[in-house]
Amino acid sequence: MKSERVAMIEREEVLPVTRQCTLLGISRSRAYYSGAEVSEAELTLMRLIDEGHLKYPFYGSRRIHDWLEDQGHRINRKKVRRLMRTMGLVALYPKRRTSLPGRGHTIYPYRLKGLSIDRPNQVWAADICYLPMAKGFLYLVAIIDWYSRKVLAWRLSNTLDSHFCVEALEEALGRYGCPERL
Repeated sequence: MKSERVAMIEREEVLPVTRQCTLLGISRSRAYYSGAEVSEAELTLMRLIDEGHLKYPFYGSRRIHDWLEDQGHRINRKKVRRLMRTMGLVALYPKRRTSLPGRGHTIYPYRLKGLSIDRPNQVWAADICYLPMAKGFLYLVAIIDWYSRKVLAWRLSNTLDSHFCVEALEEALGRYGCPERL
């Protein structure tokens, strides 16, 4: 790694730093430059941009800039764009050809088409969503009866593994039995 090679440079050596950089295969700027720390003001802006992106994930740098100005923060749009790029934030919008299935993608039949759902315990659905928290995410799974819109079971987890989903399904099956087979 380059950081290991930079650590090999010795300033007190007879061999000049430029020659050591050449021998180690790194640029001289890498040997001399030490990154500047992020200021408290930029960290605050980054937190606000993250908050705006969570609230409006379809906003790009221009709309986030306008949103920040509405919040009372004077900032250049190019700075918003740079900070969003640094944070890895990209606006969510439909990309080209998103409705076309990928090569080799299996299309499963929709088995509820034409089915009249007219009684409880006929069709169940499950969904997982994530809830942003101060440090990370919580994942919520819910098992729902389509007819009554009743939540049959739900679970929260701080990791996205299958155990809490299986527990919610087992609880729903234990309380309400198995839904009808199609």
